[in-house]
Amino acid sequence: MGKNNEDPIEAGQTWKLDLFRPEDALGVTRLFRLVYGDGYPVKTFTDPELLIRENAARRTISNVARTAKGDIVGHSALYNSAPFPGLYESGSTVVAPNYRAGVMGFRLVQYSVRKVAPLFGIEIMFGEGVCNHVTMQKIGIKLNFLPCALEVDLMPAEAYTKEESAAGRVAAVLQFDIITPKPQTIRVPAAYTEMLRFIYGGIRHECRFVPSAEDLPDGPETRMESQIFDFAQVARFTVHEAGADFAAVFAQEENAARQKGTIVHQVFLKLSWPWVGQTVELLRNRGYFAGGVLPRWLDVDGFLMQKVFGPPHWDGIQVFGERSAHLLELVKDDWERSIHP
Repeated sequence: MGKNNEDPIEAGQTWKLDLFRPEDALGVTRLFRLVYGDGYPVKTFTDPELLIRENAARRTISNVARTAKGDIVGHSALYNSAPFPGLYESGSTVVAPNYRAGVMGFRLVQYSVRKVAPLFGIEIMFGEGVCNHVTMQKIGIKLNFLPCALEVDLMPAEAYTKEESAAGRVAAVLQFDIITPKPQTIRVPAAYTEMLRFIYGGIRHECRFVPSAEDLPDGPETRMESQIFDFAQVARFTVHEAGADFAAVFAQEENAARQKGTIVHQVFLKLSWPWVGQTVELLRNRGYFAGGVLPRWLDVDGFLMQKVFGPPHWDGIQVFGERSAHLLELVKDDWERSIHP
């Protein structure tokens, strides 16, 4: 096991990549505190006992860079953070400051997505490449992850206080690696024909595209799940079913979230619904703007709508590559429309 939390990690040690072991837990949580202070919002990686339990349950699959002395100098993970159980997020990649001169960050993610993922039958992966730098976005592109959506103002600047790497809230590019494609019919909302044509132009997916032209049905009733991330002040609404009562149900959930201090709202819809276009229009009328496509988010492909209560921190967004740059343009243009309807 690594040294206690007060001691610095000894520089220059040789290290090897390996799957997480329970005895690594203190070293991993120590590493997160070293890099983020007390600002990291995901408790799994700051609570040793929780980290052990999550890995034992395979809800999180951590791998580490471990020295011969047992120090943990790097970490990356796959974890199930989306509604579809076969979709895992690749993230929580952290490298000790005095081990960043080499290729450890890339090697950690490569080990996760190329060696670990096949062992656990994962069908699709995604990563949230933060936009206060382009390091993780570059790694994703190098590993053939495709940018498909942009989450605006996802994380508070306080999460990066330790490294002083963000002057405002931080956006993230959602990049996907489709291992097992799912043939499906995509219902295209009229307002986002151009955006979907652009995004799907690069996705390895067998899809049929038809306009979304139907009205919201009288049945079933709207069913959605709301999640509040207190530290980030983010609310996520996953809509499993949308019916004629959608506007009323959503207004109630949105108001409840606002009362809890949320300033960023994200809504996840199904592109398989013949009435997804009308659902999108109801959200547009409430000031929401598009984020992009989420392949197999709900097993079928999802679509992200979002709203930021206040001016987004556009000037702080750094993206890597022409595809992400154009995606940023499309999202920002739709935000402009949302504030000047």
